[in-house]
Amino acid sequence: MAEKIHELWVPASEKTWRLDSFLAKHNPSRSRSFFQGIIEKGGVLVDGRTASKSIRLKGNELVAWREPEKNNSITAQSIPLKILYEDDALIVIDKPSGLVVHPACGHSDGTLLNALVYYAGGRFFPFLVHRLDKDTTGVMVVAKNEEAKTKIISQFKTRTVQKKYLAVVKGHIGFDKGFVDA
Repeated sequence: MAEKIHELWVPASEKTWRLDSFLAKHNPSRSRSFFQGIIEKGGVLVDGRTASKSIRLKGNELVAWREPEKNNSITAQSIPLKILYEDDALIVIDKPSGLVVHPACGHSDGTLLNALVYYAGGRFFPFLVHRLDKDTTGVMVVAKNEEAKTKIISQFKTRTVQKKYLAVVKGHIGFDKGFVDA
């Protein structure tokens, strides 16, 4: 498969913009952090020269960036999933206690992401937009494409997602209702 190169001309009106902000504005299905990662790896050129992280645009430049290859190196594993909701853009999972969300040091497999890659069967790549601790039971929202990922992450950042928590405790609590601010 041939590498995909994207090119954009920088209008004079957008001079002094940060390169990552400019790219994110003109590619709304991608986040600024997505472009920061590509810039750090030398994948963005400005007028034919490799761009640095700190570059500010001058206007009337040609910006080119390489589409990174998707890293689908997550091993698909048949792990049962409790699916609460699914559509073309996202999937909502009830994550059980004890299940690690994504591979990390000490947990290279047997994770929610391994289960999701198996479930997807190549139809989509699951994008984790938040996480829950291993021992926490709860609802996980997973994006099925870049556009959904960007929108859901934005909703978490702007706190338009409403979260409710229920704590199960052992022993006697001296009150019937309360508020935990921790």
